[in-house]
Amino acid sequence: MQRKALYALLLVGLIVAPWAGAYPVFVMKVLTFALFAAAFNLLIGYTGLLSFGHAMFLATAGYVTGYAIQTVGLTPELGVLAGTAAAALLGLAAGFFAIRRQGIYFAMVTLALAQLVYFVFLQAPFTGGEDGLQGVARGKLFGILSLSSDLTLYYVVLAAIAAAFLLIVRIVHSPFGQVLTAIRENEPRAISLGYDTDRFKLLAFVLSAGIAGFAGALKVLVLGFETLGDAYWTMSGLVILMTLVGGMGTLFGPLLGAALVVTLEERLGDIGGALSALTHIDWFASLGDSTTIVIGIVFIACVLAFRRGIVGEIVARVRPLRG
Repeated sequence: MQRKALYALLLVGLIVAPWAGAYPVFVMKVLTFALFAAAFNLLIGYTGLLSFGHAMFLATAGYVTGYAIQTVGLTPELGVLAGTAAAALLGLAAGFFAIRRQGIYFAMVTLALAQLVYFVFLQAPFTGGEDGLQGVARGKLFGILSLSSDLTLYYVVLAAIAAAFLLIVRIVHSPFGQVLTAIRENEPRAISLGYDTDRFKLLAFVLSAGIAGFAGALKVLVLGFETLGDAYWTMSGLVILMTLVGGMGTLFGPLLGAALVVTLEERLGDIGGALSALTHIDWFASLGDSTTIVIGIVFIACVLAFRRGIVGEIVARVRPLRG
């Protein structure tokens, strides 16, 4: 009940955020990365599979959505569906090979496949190469509702991401989700109980890829472009960082981790300027040039002080008190 109240409070806060001075495009970017991290957490946090190549699903959906809208002329909702479907199909193909291995070998297979996809996007004619896809129009939703306004698009994206997050919650708390948890905890025992663990892991991989692709498709609508940066291995590392900092295996953790990392990347310079003006220490003003170092320090601090992630550590400390 308390979890539902927390999610309701978060949703209300996001609904009123634009009217409280928040920049809609920035909040939408945070939301898309939060969904990306939640999709990745479905795989590692609840199934125990560490993918080093999840960026390929984010980028595949982004490129397919951008191409479908810009070149084919599809409406935004059809473009997003096309991008999500492409990511899910890629997840099916990649998962078919990856789940045959376990542990670090699974991670290396996903990394190798992601690098292969990256070089395909680098040379494919429809991706724009190093320039990427630029100027992707938002268009009209269902051919009726114009998405040119940031505020209109904000509430459409918020509704879509809220629905996707509810799907993740439903998956986690369903019998299927309980089997995934059993596979994470003790796969040999799950096999002994009669479960086809490879089939469950493949389905979890496809679901995670599809939801990650949905986040990538929405991101293209928000920003209006897609670049190779979303397909590079560093993006896969970034989503791992978001999940670990927030709390792997928790529903709220990846959302918090994504918000923290994206805020540091986008607003560290502004934060440093404010601290410099407040403390009169000039060094803070240069924080914007040291984003990677600051994020690394945050990660180290979380590993040392919050081994389960921020939310995971809070849950672990509060649960005995509630008991």
